[in-house]
Amino acid sequence: MLREVTAVRYVTPLREGGSMPGLVEADDRRLYALKWSGAAQGRKALVAEVLAGEIGRGLGLPVPELVRIELDPVLARSEPEQQIQEQMRASGGLNIGLAFLSGALNFDPLCFEVDAALAGRVLWFDALIGNVDRSWRNPNLLVADGRLRLIDHGACLIFHHHWPGAPGWTRRPYDAGDHALARFSPDLAAADLALAPLATAELFAAAAARIPDDFLLDEPGFESPDEVRAAYVAQLCARVAGPRDWLPVLSDSPR
Repeated sequence: MLREVTAVRYVTPLREGGSMPGLVEADDRRLYALKWSGAAQGRKALVAEVLAGEIGRGLGLPVPELVRIELDPVLARSEPEQQIQEQMRASGGLNIGLAFLSGALNFDPLCFEVDAALAGRVLWFDALIGNVDRSWRNPNLLVADGRLRLIDHGACLIFHHHWPGAPGWTRRPYDAGDHALARFSPDLAAADLALAPLATAELFAAAAARIPDDFLLDEPGFESPDEVRAAYVAQLCARVAGPRDWLPVLSDSPR
């Protein structure tokens, strides 16, 4: 289970991304980027955030800590913008937070260098989870203390928006044409050798176990949250089992 904290102070909106997360201080005296359960993207964006983020951490990738955050909607009184107030009021109760990296810079592929090995591992991970939100236009990458950090995975695992068609996703090729790290000659062959053995049913099950039950209740076609978790594990196992022809084919020359 993810560590649980309670929001005690609303600080400011983080005006990036469609969900516009909020910066909050929790009762552990740390800051978190809170992903609203009442945002337009719905609870499945939070499911994807947890499942993909925990898989990434399990693969050794630099994903900041994810936590469960309890939010009292009364904190909305300190936000002057009505639209954000309404989103906060709709998000009372359980939400997901990402550890805030103070002083972090937004990644710009023209300003920062990434070695081919790390670029390959990030691209392999994004291809596994079908991450459509890591383009050079919107990398969802931060640089903190000189290190790359991966954030915002709510737009991946799109098969869960239509479970009847989910089996077709397991072989769907990943388009890396606009990927933020494509210009760094990602070493996908080395990444596949290193990460495929780690991408096990045990890893996927451990990550799925961290999805709060609240976000999996009443899923059409499933009897319980554990049944939904098992479906996620089966999907990911089928995708990684091979042949991994969903991995992108990259040009030999950097972009």
